[in-house]
Amino acid sequence: MSNKGKKDKIVKFPPPHAPRFKMIDVGRKRPTRRRAIAAGCIYMHRDAFEKIRDGKLPKGDVLALAEAAGIAGAKKTPDLLTMCHPLPLDQVTVHCALNDAENCVMVFCQAAAYAKTGVEMEALAGVQAALLTIWDLTKGIDPALKICETRLLVKTGGKSGIWTHPDGIPDWLAEQLPDLTPMHGKRAAVLVMSDRAAKGDYTDESGAVLKELLTGAGASLSAYEVIADDKETIKETLAKICRETKPDVLIASGGTGPGPRDVTPEALAEISERMLDGLGDLLRAESLHYTDTAWLSRATAGMVGPCLVIAFPGSPKAVRECWEIIAPFLGLALDRIKKQGFV
Repeated sequence: MSNKGKKDKIVKFPPPHAPRFKMIDVGRKRPTRRRAIAAGCIYMHRDAFEKIRDGKLPKGDVLALAEAAGIAGAKKTPDLLTMCHPLPLDQVTVHCALNDAENCVMVFCQAAAYAKTGVEMEALAGVQAALLTIWDLTKGIDPALKICETRLLVKTGGKSGIWTHPDGIPDWLAEQLPDLTPMHGKRAAVLVMSDRAAKGDYTDESGAVLKELLTGAGASLSAYEVIADDKETIKETLAKICRETKPDVLIASGGTGPGPRDVTPEALAEISERMLDGLGDLLRAESLHYTDTAWLSRATAGMVGPCLVIAFPGSPKAVRECWEIIAPFLGLALDRIKKQGFV
């Protein structure tokens, strides 16, 4: 019997329900150096505490094993927590502190990674694994143990920058944190290139963002101007600001695209003693995490006397993204420039 002329049967499926859970897509996030520190406590009776302190528990050195278990727990986080992304951990450290007055052991776990998402869950998982190991090795001496006060103390990296627990953190930990104002003592200037903003047809937004970012990092603002996309005007204004207000860094926003009115790189090249093309290459390479058209940008940098001039794209979103790229090292870069003999 021939099937010729018969159409294949089409199976119709109903539309799927929305997923009850979903893993966050971090594909467009830029990898940054991330760190998280968590802590937790286990309380016990005095006899058990003294045996831990003196290394006399029947099962051996509980603190040494707890530290090893904490490292293993941090590394196993994505296996234990379904929605956690597997991360390439650069380092996990665990240490225990004995509180003689409270008969408790406090466990600290630090996790670090160069990744697109944070490592707080790894730090918390490390703490819990260490605390449970102490419980396991101590329960024969004291079955009335209590684990509590597990919390995240610090996380750094990503858009949130530096976060610390609102109830405070230990002094020794606060001393290890990155400087919240790395531009303290530095003078900064902002120059915006925009035909529409210069005419008053458009309220400048990218310059306002730069002011917020620079002052938030501790810099003092020496100049802020908005001008048209005209090469001669850009050259004259750049030179004037650098000469008269003497900023350590001037960030220019706008005029770095491929269009005929985008002339900021050419203007900077004509007045700069030396170009720092590597900074523009870095901005393009890192911006690929945000947009596939990053290579169209002609962001660049150069030295105008002792002032580092950096040419950013013009949109507020791109300004924030480029700032995130250079902010971790900009203060150090300015210090290095001064050591090159500029006065």
